[in-house]
Amino acid sequence: MNIHELHSIMPIDNIPSVMKHGILSHYLREKLKIRGYSIALEDVQLRRMNKSVPGGMALHRYANLYFDAHNPMLSRVRDRNGEICVLTISASVMELPGVVIADRNASSDYAGFYPYPEGLSKLQFDMIYATYWTHPDDLISEWKHKSIKCAEVLVPERVQTKFISGAYVCNEEAKKRLQMAGFQGNIKVKRSLFF
Repeated sequence: MNIHELHSIMPIDNIPSVMKHGILSHYLREKLKIRGYSIALEDVQLRRMNKSVPGGMALHRYANLYFDAHNPMLSRVRDRNGEICVLTISASVMELPGVVIADRNASSDYAGFYPYPEGLSKLQFDMIYATYWTHPDDLISEWKHKSIKCAEVLVPERVQTKFISGAYVCNEEAKKRLQMAGFQGNIKVKRSLFF
C-alpha cells in the first residue's frame, strides 16, 4: 500500500495553536497549558488515559493520526462540519523514532501496536479505506470494522508543523474560516470526506 498522507481531525479554532506548537499529544497540551476545544469523546479519552503502548509510553503521550479521516470519529461530529478541518500530514512522519502503528483504534482492548514499518503489514487497508463500515446484518462485524477503520499512527509527543502539508474542509465557508485562523497551507474543499 502506497500511503501518501495521514489525517488529523482538528477544530478550526485550534489551528493558531497547531501552527505554533504542532499537533500535540494530550499530555503535552496539558503540560504546556494549551487550551482549545476537543472533539474527542470523554469516555474514549478516559480509556486512552489509562492505557499504555506495550514497550512504549502512555497512550496520552502520543499525538494520534488516522490513515483515513472518513471514519466513525468524523461521523460523530458531523453536526460541526463547518468548524472542523482535516489536516493532511506527510506520511514521512512515520519514519520518526518511536512511531507506533495501531492496527485499530488505539483505545480498543484488541488493538495491536507495532513499530514502523512492520506495522503497515498488520493493517487491513481494505477495511481502513472502505467508504462504509456498517454491517446491518452482523453487528459484531460492524463493531470490529468501526475499530479497524480508526487505525492510528502514534507519534511521540508532537507532530511538528513541517509535516503538515495541507487541509480539507467541507465547504467554502469553512475554507475561509480556516484561512482566517492563520492556516498557510493548501486548503481543499472535499465534501466527500465529510458526512
